[in-house]
Amino acid sequence: MEAIINGDKQEYTKFVETHPKGHILQTLEWAQVKSDNWRHVYIMIKDADEIKASMLLLIRKLPVVGKNMIYSPRGPVCDMHDMNVLSFLMNEVKKLAKQYNAIMLKIDPDIKAEDKTVVNNLESLGFKKSSEGLNFEGIQPRFVFRLDIRPSLDELMANLHNKTRYNIRLAQRKGVSVRMGTREDLPVFHKIMEITGLRDNFVVRSLEYFEKMYDCLYEKGYLELALAEYKGEIISGIICLFCGDKCWYLYGASSNEHRNVMPNYLLQWEMIKRAKERGCTMYDFRGVSGDLNPDNPLYGLYRFKKGFNGEFTEFIGEFDLVLSPFWYTMWQKAVPAFRKVRSRAMLVLKRSKGAADNQARSGQDNGGMD
Repeated sequence: MEAIINGDKQEYTKFVETHPKGHILQTLEWAQVKSDNWRHVYIMIKDADEIKASMLLLIRKLPVVGKNMIYSPRGPVCDMHDMNVLSFLMNEVKKLAKQYNAIMLKIDPDIKAEDKTVVNNLESLGFKKSSEGLNFEGIQPRFVFRLDIRPSLDELMANLHNKTRYNIRLAQRKGVSVRMGTREDLPVFHKIMEITGLRDNFVVRSLEYFEKMYDCLYEKGYLELALAEYKGEIISGIICLFCGDKCWYLYGASSNEHRNVMPNYLLQWEMIKRAKERGCTMYDFRGVSGDLNPDNPLYGLYRFKKGFNGEFTEFIGEFDLVLSPFWYTMWQKAVPAFRKVRSRAMLVLKRSKGAADNQARSGQDNGGMD
């Protein structure tokens, strides 16, 4: 076997798009989306001129410790049951990590939790599990809903939860329409995203981030934006990502107005139809909580996605390959404090944004006077 670093881009892309474990987060276009904060390098492993594995490596300097980490989102792309290939790949990645002064390699493979063979393989190579949370503690969600969309639309509709099917048809009866969006629609989508973030208590990325993501992914066919309109007004929207025969629901936004006409249900259904038209076999609703207690504040998200009758899927989670034990330990100690400071900063920013929006609405209500 041989390792090829930053080789033929088309060859790499074709492998990622066609491999059963290929993922949008392993594409070179996704690396461009993240290029403001992450450098990248990619590797292919060949055996007799046949690609056996590939891996996108994102490289970032860690605050506090001043060293680098390497992160491979949903990587590697290979048969992780093949210990010979996996071992050879990781040995080559270690060489790269040394060049980039990295203290660890973090991965979160697209492997179900019950696959103990892969877990054992990783542990035998020196990886250690780093995230056990039930909610959204990791970089990527550990729990998702995935829907097999190979059945006919009639079968998929019949398999929906009664309430979900009712809400889709309610939105249609009420006159909600869905159209595919363009880059020019991003400011409106982002405004609704900010409303959603304030309502549901999460921090929203900047408009510039969404524009960059669109610019990097849309022309390649990796991204689509769908918008729901009601009485001539955009009231909700979703962004989905595509790669090979897979589709991922990445972002959703909904206005505080007209939520009673159930636009989010119709949006999901229309995007499922769109994914089938594109030849996809899997629709991933992305993250939900693994804590299924109805009292969990995140239970509503679980219930909404469950209504589409996808498979509740748990992945094996995050695994770290420690390359510098001392600095890794220092970083692990620094992480809680760093996250606490960052969380407080984000909360202050969000409250400030909410206060500004409330003041603006108040100004509009009284003729714009302070």
